[in-house]
Amino acid sequence: MLREIVEGFDDLVVVDKPVKKELEITKYLLKYKDRPVLFKDVEGWKVVGNVWSKRERIAKFLNTDNRGLLELLVKAMEEPKDYVVVDKADFLKNKSEVNLLELPVPKFYPRDGGRYFTSAMVIAKSGDFVNVSFHRMMVLDETRAAIRLVPRHLYAMWKDAVEMGEEFDVRIVVGNPVHLLLAGATSVAYGISELKIASAISLQAFGRPVEVVEVDGIPVPVESEFVFRAKITDELVDEGPFVDITGTYDIVRKQPVVVFERMYHVDDPVFHVLLPGGYEHYMLMGLPKEPQIYSAVKRVVPKVHGVRLTEGGCMWLHAVVSITKQHEGDGKNAILAAFTGHPSLKRVVVVDEDVNIYDDREVEWAIATRFQPDRDLVVIPDARGSSLDPSGKDGLTAKWGIDATKPLDRKEKFEKAKIVSSRQDSIR
Repeated sequence: MLREIVEGFDDLVVVDKPVKKELEITKYLLKYKDRPVLFKDVEGWKVVGNVWSKRERIAKFLNTDNRGLLELLVKAMEEPKDYVVVDKADFLKNKSEVNLLELPVPKFYPRDGGRYFTSAMVIAKSGDFVNVSFHRMMVLDETRAAIRLVPRHLYAMWKDAVEMGEEFDVRIVVGNPVHLLLAGATSVAYGISELKIASAISLQAFGRPVEVVEVDGIPVPVESEFVFRAKITDELVDEGPFVDITGTYDIVRKQPVVVFERMYHVDDPVFHVLLPGGYEHYMLMGLPKEPQIYSAVKRVVPKVHGVRLTEGGCMWLHAVVSITKQHEGDGKNAILAAFTGHPSLKRVVVVDEDVNIYDDREVEWAIATRFQPDRDLVVIPDARGSSLDPSGKDGLTAKWGIDATKPLDRKEKFEKAKIVSSRQDSIR
């Protein structure tokens, strides 16, 4: 499935010559930052990276455009849909013991603590609740890895198991289409399954729900290239250092050990790697946060036209929001709401609906022509921010917002010049 997807991209880069999994993969992914790269021979395996490194590529695959992509994600998060359980999946054709040292798990940068799974999602079940989430994993030996558990849903589920003296049974999947990846990166309330969000995306984009097959009691998407049966133990080891979304090194922490017990894969599988701090990392981590910002801003400003986390801000720290002002002060309210929608956000620019938020030049033009620092700048000192921001200290940062919207009493002064054709079509 994954190979068929990437081979359909017009800008695909194919690397035919042998490539080593230690550091060499990174060189190609950095050279072709926004183009998908298919490696034909990484120590005997096929590997792909930078698959979803452009917003437009993701939108096109999901049969929409940039604006529609936000609307699609908002609807999927607000209205999850049931997935369908089936009996067969291609990955069940090949079952074997696990040797992590033989797999094409890369070491990306020289100071990395080891070789890392980066695109892997963990599927866990507690009662009727199925959780899906991304977790980096540092290979320790043939069957063990250190898994980074942020204190959220999977962490809570694992902690409950540990307190009962049990290891926590999970399935780890690698190589999935983007609707599953985006769903796995969402932050929703405990009890809402990301598999149902993926199914809602799939229904909107393709007219069909996500199909899963039960692997020893846990549902796994049939489209996965690799599936691992595993258990998260109570053993803790050093994890890291490792590069995070800002392109800087995260700290070393004590993290749990996950033991891999069994591997399944499709015929001639493709192993998906996610370059740390690369554009694909930006997209998969950032895009699911845009609906949260949108929903938060929409609660205070009725007409919200778009939200974009910017590549220059690692799609994590900087955002642009488009609104239609109805009252003076709407721009500042939108700024404050955006910070509540995505607490890691450090800077937000609010613009009018006539500014294309997907064009950095237009956004800067709005700042240049509609913004005055003494009147339109919002600064919030010593706020809780992102732990990934190296300029912060003890989790605190200064946040700032730019209200680059037109004053309502002088709107005509800020209008762009236009040429109107004979058909009355406005041409910029």
